[in-house]
Amino acid sequence: MIYLDNSATTFPDQKILDLYINTAIHINGNPSSQHALGYMASFQLEEARKKAANSLHVEPNEIIFTSSGSESNNAAIKGIALQHKDKGKHIITSSIEHASVFETCKQLETLGFSVTYLPVDQNGRVSIEDVEKAICEETILVSLMYVNSEIGSVQPIEEIGELLQLYPRIMFHVDAVQAFGKLPIYLKDWSIDLLSLSSHKFHSPRGAGLLFVREGVRLLPLIAGGGQENGLRSGTENVASIVAMGAAMEWQAKQQTEHETYLRQLKDYLLTELDHIPGCIINSSSRENNAPHILNFSLVGIESNQMIEKLESKGIIVSKSSACSSTKKKPSRVLREAGIPYHVARSAIRVSLSTHNTLEEIDQFLTALLQIIVENELGAC
Repeated sequence: MIYLDNSATTFPDQKILDLYINTAIHINGNPSSQHALGYMASFQLEEARKKAANSLHVEPNEIIFTSSGSESNNAAIKGIALQHKDKGKHIITSSIEHASVFETCKQLETLGFSVTYLPVDQNGRVSIEDVEKAICEETILVSLMYVNSEIGSVQPIEEIGELLQLYPRIMFHVDAVQAFGKLPIYLKDWSIDLLSLSSHKFHSPRGAGLLFVREGVRLLPLIAGGGQENGLRSGTENVASIVAMGAAMEWQAKQQTEHETYLRQLKDYLLTELDHIPGCIINSSSRENNAPHILNFSLVGIESNQMIEKLESKGIIVSKSSACSSTKKKPSRVLREAGIPYHVARSAIRVSLSTHNTLEEIDQFLTALLQIIVENELGAC
């Protein structure tokens, strides 16, 4: 099997999976328990927190462990909205955010908040000017995705952070789920107040997420209870998944430059070869403003679901959109908001790469693609 759906989930690295299994077997105590087994679990939890913090160049007390990227996004957006509603009830985001941001904002609108959904250009990017125009006295939060999970567009996070320094009352949240390990992240330099990550996007098992909360930022907890995670996320922590995530973050941070270079080589090769296929339309943005691992394209005339099924029959796994939206029959909201015509969007395929992939696999994918095109043309005769 050739797996090219790494933006949905990645396969855990073997050493990370071994660490997860070993921790799950041997570290059985509750980290909040006041006995030896509890202390052992608590020690492992805090070691993972240090690794996560070091990987992001922040302090351990600024790391909050969650169950997923979706929970982290919900915790950040709702936490700020509900904590600071007396200061204002306006939020700025974009029209191409992940469902866990987009639907959270829609939910907050039913609670009396107003949300500005910024448009994007043909490259899937918001403009700094539009961000500034949207700011008003009621604005308390800007929440933007660093890397779009469907078309790979990279938002100007650094420049937006610089702009928001002029508005100290406004918090800046970044969904970096698709960015960590592939692109550099400078939380302090970019004036980011909150940042979301998810373990299974960088070769660690599912079940753990992370929310960076800059020291001094106040949130209303999404989950109340025993007061774990500095009182911001109650509930017994998933120690095995968190320990694995901490180790994976440490490894990914050390190898980020090398991984980015390798992924760009794979993607550039794929782009070059797709350019030679008649009728192939690239939906992703330009090379300069695009992530190294995500490529979205269409072969008009072959619908997405049909192409996915045909590729799977040949042992190749791809997708058409974010896994959280892939079961919907309509073309992707993200593609339509990025200006992709309906007839093109309904044929869209997303290829998302990892360092586990090879050039040989890309060649096999291209061969299968050409076979399907020929089969489709013969079937239409």
